[in-house]
Amino acid sequence: MKKIVFLLLFTSALSYSQNAFKVGEKLKYRLSYSSFLTAGYATMEIKKAKKSNRDAYHVVGKGKTTGMISWFFKVKDRYETKFYKDNLQPYHFIRKIDEGGYTKDKEIFFDREAKKALVINNEKNKRKVFDVTENVQDLLSALYYMRNKDISNFKKGDQITLTLFFDEELAPMKLKFLGREKIKTKFGEIMAAKFRPLVQAGRVFKEEESVTVWVSDDANKIPLKIKASLAVGSLRADINTYNGLANAITFE
Repeated sequence: MKKIVFLLLFTSALSYSQNAFKVGEKLKYRLSYSSFLTAGYATMEIKKAKKSNRDAYHVVGKGKTTGMISWFFKVKDRYETKFYKDNLQPYHFIRKIDEGGYTKDKEIFFDREAKKALVINNEKNKRKVFDVTENVQDLLSALYYMRNKDISNFKKGDQITLTLFFDEELAPMKLKFLGREKIKTKFGEIMAAKFRPLVQAGRVFKEEESVTVWVSDDANKIPLKIKASLAVGSLRADINTYNGLANAITFE
């Protein structure tokens, strides 16, 4: 389950109107293994921030295992991103995780003008600067960046492309649009847009992730359901609670 909670959630959702979300939004997901065993929960909450007199968002994402799964593989993850409200570009990213004893405690500071990223490894007390592209996104800010992409005229096979900086590497990524369909949730049925993330082969990602994502096909574009095929079994995330949405949402 390494990185799986937010590697799944960030691939979700997509009118560059900047009103797909707002401060106060909080989403909670139930994570299940092989469709029946509750593996844990993940939450994402938007708070207010400001940097150099510019309004910004501060998103806090948390994930942890519960119940039987935590007996043999305990996960406690925390991701944070801060990005400007006017252009959705991140300037600070935090990744603090403990996944069955595998730990990371890193911060990234982005310098857009210099096209640099300062990575601070708090575990090893080390710092290193990397070259990045102008419009690079971190793992969590990418979700909110994509939620403001206009997909109203998308046809099956269309793609969205972006570049992530993750694990000290630039990772080009594409989201392939698979179409629209009505899906069931605990709140009722709702029309959803369906996507699959495709990533460049390398150390960080496989050539093609076996992940499918459904997002609400409305003004909010929130992740509703995510399914990932694993080497053994499958992992699924389903919307469990939602609060503070920017727009009304309708379930049948």
